[in-house]
Amino acid sequence: MPVELITVPCLNDNYAFLIHDAASGQTALVDAPESAPIQTALDARGWTLTDILITHHHDDHVQALPALRGTARVIGAKADAHRLPDLDLAVAGGDSFTVCGLQTDVIEVYGHTIGHIAFHMAAENLLFTADSLMAMGCGRLFEGTPAQMWDSLQRLRALPADTVVCSGHEYTTVNAAFALSLEPDNSAIISRAAATRTARENGLATVPSPLSLERETNPFLRADDPVLAKAIDMAGAQPADIFTEIRARRDRF
Repeated sequence: MPVELITVPCLNDNYAFLIHDAASGQTALVDAPESAPIQTALDARGWTLTDILITHHHDDHVQALPALRGTARVIGAKADAHRLPDLDLAVAGGDSFTVCGLQTDVIEVYGHTIGHIAFHMAAENLLFTADSLMAMGCGRLFEGTPAQMWDSLQRLRALPADTVVCSGHEYTTVNAAFALSLEPDNSAIISRAAATRTARENGLATVPSPLSLERETNPFLRADDPVLAKAIDMAGAQPADIFTEIRARRDRF
């Protein structure tokens, strides 16, 4: 039986994710931005947390952990353990562990921070990326370099096209506007921007999103696309340089 995935809006624009395995009764949480909405979602379903997965150390991803952890196993990056809440399991890129009956692979995604990790549950096509790969965007580079983030995004882009990307924020509207500023005539981006606008007008989340759609419309996954390079007058440039340029433009947008 497939696991159940619940997207929980938190704070102003964060998302947390609950994963529940009915067969075992296990429930996992990915990131802990705010306790009240997460606890409400758990109580409404009669679920109890057995695992909490943390992607990185920023407060808006960990601050509710003390209120929620109870007896749950807390899992996070070994490289970030010095600034994360106490971990029961410290992991690194390439490691695997089991949660909710699913093998969960750890992917190193440095860039937004040094120590940021993503979690991939291949059997269910679920990828939890927090502030690395986002819907039509990527996280700001607070600690890492553009080259590190580009490397991280290529690693995520290589996963199967039907992977469901569960990212950490509702930034898709502004990310779509930025993508259109680079390629105003790109029909795929125009279509996604319109769908995003409709979803938000109806109070719907635009996260999770299919990796196939990110590959097509997310400029940060397309730094090696000659069409995008030409659109921003960087034809023939190295992909890492193109990524650096579009990240800088996004920061100014």
